[in-house]
Amino acid sequence: MEVIALVGPSGTGKSHRALIVSHEYNIDTIIDDGILIKDSKIIAGHSAKKERSKIRAVKRAIFMEEDHAQEVREAIEEVKPERILILGTSINMVEKIVSVLCLPPILKIINIEEIATPAEIAKARESRLKEGKHIIPVPTIELKPHFSGYLIDPLEIFFKKSKSKKRRRLGEKSIVRPIFSYYGKLLISDAVISAIVDRVATHETAITRTGQIVIKNFQEKEKGISISLDVTIKYGYPLREEVLAAQKRIKDVVEYMTGLLVNEVNVAVKRLSID
Repeated sequence: MEVIALVGPSGTGKSHRALIVSHEYNIDTIIDDGILIKDSKIIAGHSAKKERSKIRAVKRAIFMEEDHAQEVREAIEEVKPERILILGTSINMVEKIVSVLCLPPILKIINIEEIATPAEIAKARESRLKEGKHIIPVPTIELKPHFSGYLIDPLEIFFKKSKSKKRRRLGEKSIVRPIFSYYGKLLISDAVISAIVDRVATHETAITRTGQIVIKNFQEKEKGISISLDVTIKYGYPLREEVLAAQKRIKDVVEYMTGLLVNEVNVAVKRLSID
């Protein structure tokens, strides 16, 4: 296994540039902020950005907790990557990660200044400071309803509204950066989502057919998509149980097949089939 490190101060665009470095060096595995990414999918670890304090975030990023480190070590052993890219704010940090995860010595260290211009670094810093954005180097899918220009990013913001009506505390947003730009855009029409929903909903014998299927984007794009559909159910089946099961099937299959985040599945029972 060959280990390559990408080093640069926080907020200089390392995670964004990690995709370019991985493409140029034929790397399929990345360690960034406490998570292990393989073939553009998060397979182990826990994001340091979810931690409530900076100290805990740093500990998470360098795998100070043994159960966290062991989880990632086992995942690396299982996938056996040929090359792995480690992101860190300093050489000392990436060397600590290598030591904790029992990886081979670092073969090559790349500084962010070598692959990004001063203007690009300044822009990344501004995005971090003003907008609180942090890039996770895993792909997104674009959902184009009738190919009319809407974009969905399948991600969650790692801070939530308080149950009270008090003003919420600002924090960093974790943004998923698409990898498909290497080869061109990948677009999914809402008609494709509707076809998947229809097939999944009618797979079980209780739901005989679907009516109108509506796919909507949330105004805050990071919240994903909403799916609404009308169904016909055979008489005699328990409606609540059948609808709950259909909701789960639709959410699981759509997310698995498309990579989109399904935040809502609204099912309306409009008809009963007597036959």
